[in-house]
Amino acid sequence: MIYRSKAPLRIGLAGGGTDVSPYSDLYGGAILNATISLYARASIEPLTDGKIVFESADRREQLSYDAVYPLPLDGKLDILKGVINRIHKDYGGLPSCGFRLTTYVDAPPGSGLGTSSTLVVAVLGAFAEWLKLPLGEYDMAHLAYSIEREDLQQAGGKQDQYAATFGGVNFMEFYGGDKVIVNPLRIKEVHLHELENNLVLFYTSTSRLSSTIISEQQKNVTDKKDDSIAAMHHLKEQAVMMKEALLRGTIDKIGDILNYGFEYKKQMAKGITNPQLDEIYEAARKAGASGGKISGAGGGGFMIFYCPKNTRFKVVDALNSFGGDVKRYTFTHHGIQTWSI
Repeated sequence: MIYRSKAPLRIGLAGGGTDVSPYSDLYGGAILNATISLYARASIEPLTDGKIVFESADRREQLSYDAVYPLPLDGKLDILKGVINRIHKDYGGLPSCGFRLTTYVDAPPGSGLGTSSTLVVAVLGAFAEWLKLPLGEYDMAHLAYSIEREDLQQAGGKQDQYAATFGGVNFMEFYGGDKVIVNPLRIKEVHLHELENNLVLFYTSTSRLSSTIISEQQKNVTDKKDDSIAAMHHLKEQAVMMKEALLRGTIDKIGDILNYGFEYKKQMAKGITNPQLDEIYEAARKAGASGGKISGAGGGGFMIFYCPKNTRFKVVDALNSFGGDVKRYTFTHHGIQTWSI
């Protein structure tokens, strides 16, 4: 048997950064995101030779270990080993027969679409399918978060794990004590089609280490830096503004709402933008985009732009001059999916 899973990546539309502790613990955070037709995929093939084989197809990396737990966290595909070590610890051990774990992610690491967290969810899903683990949606998302933030000590927020698990367009609330509430939004299909048509997803052909930006953001809250905290308050308001625009169908307000959030996001921490990203942003605005943002923590990766009416074609032409890649996508309604063959 082969046990498979796929979990969707996400576009963060509003509220980015307010899902990160300690801000969410102290003030409560709010995020609006949507999953798209780019995925993290995982497949498990049980073996009989007592070996654990990792094949990261997109990174072109392969590793092999004896099926002795816990696996060493040595900087090589640690995110995969972290999932395995946690499953072995929490669910009574893994089979000694060994297995092959093959993974693939449709976007590069550090691209701002939640690739790492989505990969953790996908790998958890494949193991849940194989071992029949009793994981509901909230359970899986929280476990993925715990593996990344506690076991692997990787800085970051909470939204990506919940987006990958639940799927669709969601307004998410974050509170102290790891309390998360996922509110699926019932948006009319015509409004989703218009948003999909007008929202351009552009890969800048650069990546960044999000943990550096996030760590500074966390320090700014801990140090009670008023400007940074006030910016996060505005981003939380932006999530509510975005929710209202989507539910009411006032889709052409979204560009202005994106621009509102982008101006405040730049005040959260250093490195969120740079001269190259600013040049791309201004070129898109000049070509007709009414607003946009850097996806994820910032510093590189994907950018999104809202292009009202029929301006997307001129905006795409302008973006192409920077040598990146405009990525086609559709919104998805499903989160993690698993099956066996």
